[in-house]
Amino acid sequence: MEKRLDVVVVGAGIAGLTAAALLAREGLTVELLEAHQQSGGCAGTFRRGPYTFDVGATQVAGLEPGGSHQRLLAHFGLPLPQATPLDPACVVDLADGRPPVRIFRDPARWKAEREQQFPGSGRFWQLCATLHGANWAFASRDPVLPPRSLWDLGQLLPALRPANLASGLLAAASVADLLTLTGCGGDPRLRRFLDLQLRLYSQEPAEGTAALYGATVLAMGQAPLGLWHLQGSMQVLSQQLEQALAAGGGQLRLRHRVSDLERSNEPGGGAGWRVRGERFERQAADVVLALPVQSLPDLLGEQLPAGYRQRLAQLPDPSGALVFYGAVERALLPANCPAHLQLDWADPGTLFVSVSHEGDGRAPAGLATVIASVFTAAKPWFGLEATAYDQAKAEARSAMQRGLESLLGISSEQWRHAELATPLGFERWTGRPFGFVGGLGQHPSRFGPFGLASRTPLPGLWLCGDSIHPGEGTAAVGLSALMACRQLLEDRGQTLNLSDLNT
Repeated sequence: MEKRLDVVVVGAGIAGLTAAALLAREGLTVELLEAHQQSGGCAGTFRRGPYTFDVGATQVAGLEPGGSHQRLLAHFGLPLPQATPLDPACVVDLADGRPPVRIFRDPARWKAEREQQFPGSGRFWQLCATLHGANWAFASRDPVLPPRSLWDLGQLLPALRPANLASGLLAAASVADLLTLTGCGGDPRLRRFLDLQLRLYSQEPAEGTAALYGATVLAMGQAPLGLWHLQGSMQVLSQQLEQALAAGGGQLRLRHRVSDLERSNEPGGGAGWRVRGERFERQAADVVLALPVQSLPDLLGEQLPAGYRQRLAQLPDPSGALVFYGAVERALLPANCPAHLQLDWADPGTLFVSVSHEGDGRAPAGLATVIASVFTAAKPWFGLEATAYDQAKAEARSAMQRGLESLLGISSEQWRHAELATPLGFERWTGRPFGFVGGLGQHPSRFGPFGLASRTPLPGLWLCGDSIHPGEGTAAVGLSALMACRQLLEDRGQTLNLSDLNT
């Protein structure tokens, strides 16, 4: 048995890396345990010959001044990764014979595009902008949501302003409700556009996305915010956080899959946790889980309080994904091909497509990587026998390639590389149950004050990642890690505050 650690963090995705690095910087003894052979999780990278593919996440938010990644990297004394702002952030083809919607970074150009594409929708977008302004200022003050202690409440209340109290009247509303309130509910084309975009970031369409959440994600592509394309690959963000962890004296242990957690009382050591895997065991005062909450019943067994277990059982399943990874000659792509596109496609579903930039490190000169993803129900893929699985996978790949031919003009014979990942592949890669790739879905009943808390009912057990506030995406899970670390450190009589770095 090794000596008792202050903290064990489980899961080296962006949330786990951030949490471990923050705690190590504060002087705690920290080990970060990761089941895979590399860090990054759904924001990781893999290689196929000369090609580098981003596993899941293909774009980053929060690199602008005051953004979550900018603040955290400044806290660690590290430079921002080399990145290019996406303009347009995405081009959305609604497959209705009309020109696709181009989500420009310049607010004035985006406003003009909206007015042309969705006449009469100005009141809806103005309401979203008002809500977003209040939300963004609130988030910059690092509130704790939902509060589960007097200290949590003490962090939440000073972050509130009159605008937040006013917008709080819409806490139970959906984006679809905003359409109705502004008289824009009768535009089916606008509704379809919103359904496609919100599904990417909230796991829900407009009727199921919390209004306060949706108002902000719909504004993420515009300056002074923005979405960014990383030079090299998505892995560079993980590598920077690994540097921060090492600089603080923390340890990253790869190929360490945690199988169970046990609350323990050690002689002379006080209460804590035993963290076990197949060939290892750790003792720690605190454990931070950067895993989907669906992992908790297996990890904790009968230690999980009955009420909490019941609440987890009532949560809907997150999505799985089908992801096509391809490589093609760049000359075969449409002229001025944008980096991110979305196509309303029936089978197997709406495609979100990412195309590498020339010289960005993902493909040799004159070639491009193309990644296309589709949300899918994850569990059915695990119930197929081998022949049925192979057939379903082949049919999904063929259907996605037909969609890419419609969108990009690339026939199945023109791909230099082509492979498809299903939820089974994501389960093996990330260790997430059933290969779930998203969080809980930002439904009004699960967003903000109504969501799961980072402070669990079990003392010394904390959550971060896409299962808790403020949701999914690398920028959001970084903030979730900051919130959990502030709570953990406060329990130890220490203070962590990044507000002085907010510019």
